[in-house]
Amino acid sequence: MFTMLCLTRNDVRNSALCPLLRNAQPTAVYAAYIEEIHRIAHSIHNRSPAHTKMSDSQSVNKREINGDLPAPNQDDIPAELLSQVEACLLPFQLSKSRLVDVSHWLRRDLSRGLGKHSHSRAAVKMLPTFVRATPDGTERGDFLALDLGGTNFRVLHVSVGHEEQRVVTMDSQICEIPQDIMLGTGEKLFDHLAQSMSAFLNSKPELQGKTLPLGFTFSFPCEQKEIDKSILIRWTKGFNCDGVEGRDVVQLLREAVLRIGEYDIGSIAMVNDTVGTMMSCGYRDQSCEIGMIIGTGTNACYMEEMRNVKRTEGEDGRMCINTEWGGFGDDGSLQSVLTEFDLVVDRESLNPGVHT
Repeated sequence: MFTMLCLTRNDVRNSALCPLLRNAQPTAVYAAYIEEIHRIAHSIHNRSPAHTKMSDSQSVNKREINGDLPAPNQDDIPAELLSQVEACLLPFQLSKSRLVDVSHWLRRDLSRGLGKHSHSRAAVKMLPTFVRATPDGTERGDFLALDLGGTNFRVLHVSVGHEEQRVVTMDSQICEIPQDIMLGTGEKLFDHLAQSMSAFLNSKPELQGKTLPLGFTFSFPCEQKEIDKSILIRWTKGFNCDGVEGRDVVQLLREAVLRIGEYDIGSIAMVNDTVGTMMSCGYRDQSCEIGMIIGTGTNACYMEEMRNVKRTEGEDGRMCINTEWGGFGDDGSLQSVLTEFDLVVDRESLNPGVHT
């Protein structure tokens, strides 16, 4: 599942969003949880003759699983197994007071990330993006885009505002990243990206010979120094390429394009996927000021008043902040609410202790 949310200030005031924001967790945790429930359900099916003789109207089918029909009557479940299910679910049932605690902890970490002296040790990094405004709908032009954030990446040609106001057209190609590249050298990864862009451009006669500006969405924790300079802090999402952490990923991409030698690219704007989500929605609705991703990982960005961003010079205007809230709890602050499934998934992951 991959979900992108674009939120306005009025949306944020809607309290129905609060549980979603407070309880965002890595999808792998829920996968482990669902697997355990399936194991218990399978045990119930095998041990209870009544379940093998149910009529069609009683059987558990896909519509029931999807919530279209009521859940099966728990009276048919043996008490011992029902107790196991309830014990399995219990750690996921957080009280309202505990949810309020988590909300306060997150707010505290957001403030730490913005602080001049506290951001370096903050679990939630609150990274400046150097994006100072949302779109106003008057933008025009042709652009290339490269979106890297998981096991697949996209190369896109984007046309903005031609003839009709606020019209965005996109033509894209999805490319796979093999496991050996995800775990290989940084040079191999960026060469793969550059070669894929070359193949995309070669398939578009109308783009031959053009030098277009590039929007580079790199969905990993980075310390952005300028709009076209971004230092990778650490790999996540199953990537672990040598020679990239601590280096400018924009420069690594430029070097790979030069090695390929088949095309040129213009200026590069480096953005996180949350920022790209917010900006793309903001082109149509200028009140959009929050972008949120729920997919392989979870993250959010929002427009912040510069006077509150103590880690960056200047107090005038606003800047988009990439929260990197996937790091919430990496300092151990969520130990009291982690389940056994969280601990197993983290222990068996490629980067234990990161984005727990």
